[in-house]
Amino acid sequence: MLTAFGRAFRTPDLRRKLLFTLGIIAIFRMGAFIPSPGIDYRNVQQCVNAADTNQGIYQLVNLFSGGALLQVSIFALGIMPYITASIIVQLLRVVIPRFQQLHEEGAQGQAKLTQYTRYLTIALGLLNATTLVTLARSGQLFAGCGAAGSAGALIPNDSIITILLLIITLTAGSGLIMWMGELVTEKGVGNGMSLLIFTAIAAQFPTSLGAILKTQGWGTFLTVLVIGLVVVALVVFVEQSQRRVPVQYAKRMVGRRTMGGTSTYIPIKVNMAGVIPVIFASSMLYLPALLAQFATPANGTDIPGWVEWINNYLTRGDHPIYMLMYFLLVIGFTYFYVAITFNPEEVSDNMKKYGGFIPGIRAGRPTQDYLQYVISRITLPGAFYLAFVALIPLIALVVVGANQNFPFGGTSILIIVGVGLETVKQIDAQLQQRHYEGLLR
Repeated sequence: MLTAFGRAFRTPDLRRKLLFTLGIIAIFRMGAFIPSPGIDYRNVQQCVNAADTNQGIYQLVNLFSGGALLQVSIFALGIMPYITASIIVQLLRVVIPRFQQLHEEGAQGQAKLTQYTRYLTIALGLLNATTLVTLARSGQLFAGCGAAGSAGALIPNDSIITILLLIITLTAGSGLIMWMGELVTEKGVGNGMSLLIFTAIAAQFPTSLGAILKTQGWGTFLTVLVIGLVVVALVVFVEQSQRRVPVQYAKRMVGRRTMGGTSTYIPIKVNMAGVIPVIFASSMLYLPALLAQFATPANGTDIPGWVEWINNYLTRGDHPIYMLMYFLLVIGFTYFYVAITFNPEEVSDNMKKYGGFIPGIRAGRPTQDYLQYVISRITLPGAFYLAFVALIPLIALVVVGANQNFPFGGTSILIIVGVGLETVKQIDAQLQQRHYEGLLR
């Protein structure tokens, strides 16, 4: 393994790509600790230490920002605006025919969709920045700590100029992260956005493990490490698992050349939805808590019954009702996302266009029905797998008393393993092109 890494850095072209990627990652992590203009860093640290930041929106947004959100740094918004924009553009293909046409036009259409994603990222960054600054001024960012006008205000000078400068800085930081991710994709190794998410999540691992060691002791710490190794092995196994549907292409004449006559397969992964259903489910479960927060009277008296029910059952991650709803939402969103990303009719038409067929299955409608049957069968274990991995942090909260940022579970472990596998595959492919021997044997 060490020899393979040495060979990768001895290859000039690959070395440049690796060093460029590492440089962008270093800049990304540095930006997570640079305070935004107008922010009192000392007061921010006091509020972080005093507030409970392991619940609700903090759990997801702070995870993808690599801790930058709670530092209110220039990269506080992290990669979330781009992720949200990408998901929205992808979902709009189902309801806007123009987006679907662009998707089918190849590289030129994809470039147009990418441009739309960039515009939407900046718009969402502006919206998120405004929301973040509003929460910081009102003291709601850290549950009543740091309100404007108080002794420990996060924004001591909340003039219009300072607020506008802060919003512009946060939005520009989100745009800069998007640009750096695209640079890594173009000139570095791997998918840039995925690697930045990987970096942000991996940066939280030492803190999470250190908190478990400090509060629970060595016995629980070693147990968590063993469980972590088992979970990582399970995730790697399932992420690499796929159902290969055989496809045979008939021979045909194109001019004087004979084309086709080859056998291949359609790789259908067990987990086709990736981490998106877990993110959707987390966001949906946060909405009732958000509605209850707005519906709670200021004086705390005469709380409506439905608000009290939500506060008792849908805001605590260790409650069975919360776990059950989380489990069911992940399964439902898995089927939903697979249904809109894999179109059996489109795959069947493409196979028919190029003379391909599944052995034993007629082309056209029978092929479409067969692919739909395979997808519905293989999505079930994939959905249960995603729901199980998503519940690991909540189970750890009950069993070992770790917080919901338990490192070996949920969105964090899915992204870490998925991005790690994909990046290693790309490095391995580039090494094989130059040395006929890959990174992994």
